[in-house]
Amino acid sequence: MKRIYLDHAATTPTHPAVVKAMLPYFMDSFGNPSSVHSTGLEAREAVAQARDSIARLIGSRPDEIVFTSGGTEADNMAIKGLAYANRGKGNHIVITSIEHHAVTETCTSLKDQGFEVTYVPVDSEGMVDPDDVKRAITSKTVLVSVMHGNNEIGTIEPISEVARIARDRGVSFHTDAVQTVGHIPVSVDELGVDLLAISAHKLYGPKGIGALYVRAGTRIAPLIHGGGQEHGRRAGTENVPAIVGLGKAAEIARNEIANEVTAIASLRDRLIQGLLERINGARLNGHPLHRLPNNVNVSIESVEGEAVASSLDLEGIAVSTGSACSSGERGASHVLLATGLPAELARGSLRLTLGRDTTDRDIERVLEVVPRIVSRLRASSPLARGRG
Repeated sequence: MKRIYLDHAATTPTHPAVVKAMLPYFMDSFGNPSSVHSTGLEAREAVAQARDSIARLIGSRPDEIVFTSGGTEADNMAIKGLAYANRGKGNHIVITSIEHHAVTETCTSLKDQGFEVTYVPVDSEGMVDPDDVKRAITSKTVLVSVMHGNNEIGTIEPISEVARIARDRGVSFHTDAVQTVGHIPVSVDELGVDLLAISAHKLYGPKGIGALYVRAGTRIAPLIHGGGQEHGRRAGTENVPAIVGLGKAAEIARNEIANEVTAIASLRDRLIQGLLERINGARLNGHPLHRLPNNVNVSIESVEGEAVASSLDLEGIAVSTGSACSSGERGASHVLLATGLPAELARGSLRLTLGRDTTDRDIERVLEVVPRIVSRLRASSPLARGRG
């Protein structure tokens, strides 16, 4: 039985061309980029080429790319780094109520250090109102952070509008673009952002590597001190194989993104329509139009999402109930609750995220299996019997 993987928002399989590009830098080209001999210079050139590839993917300058250990560190570096560097200007940060934990927990840690955080609400489709952000900004605000595409419900936020508001008030703007870079066209100039976080393993690259875009002139304090790597913004010997992998993944994404968006969005729409038609009491979460091309998030009445996901796994279908970074936590998704969804329905949510390898037959198989599992679980559910 072929296993069907529909959890690409959690992680993607590493592209074979990415693995091939990385392999030489584990053995033959193993030099330290800080070394001045030819072996070190070879590694330094590989890092420079990767930096250039990522810059071309998002329309930035290569020297505006800082390599990190992943999206979480990139978010931490952006938020803490900017907050620390601008203490003299203010101590206020504005974020939305549906940010990833990499952002919310970072802000919680800053609150313990005397910073103030305002959480702007979203509507029932997970969309933030730019005017709400505008009203939240004060004379003490140093940073606004709004994620580009939500990792759970797929809503794509009006980043360019919010960034313009922040810029007009002299406030720096950060976006977590982990779910969008490599999946939809992203231009830092069109978005108008000052800081943007990227994670390699979300775009068919290796785990443990990411990048932060830092617009020229944006001041951030380093979180890791030591040598002068990354222009003094992040100390430590570069992870050359992983950096090369991220660079290759960015190159592949740049060449294939246009065709992928159309193909995957078509499969996504078929899956959404099929689930809503075949399962009574199912509803789509997130914006119906302004959403990631690979994201399907549905809530189903009278079942627990975890029970459905576990049953699907036994059928060879991998899905999730929300963010993989918080899947061990109990209770309903903070993102779904922020949209006003009742806790009971939020706990009945499923997230199915498609990828390059998803096929028509995969979608048909899922549409055959999910309704059957829901019917079986409802038949044994006291809640469903009570409704009946």
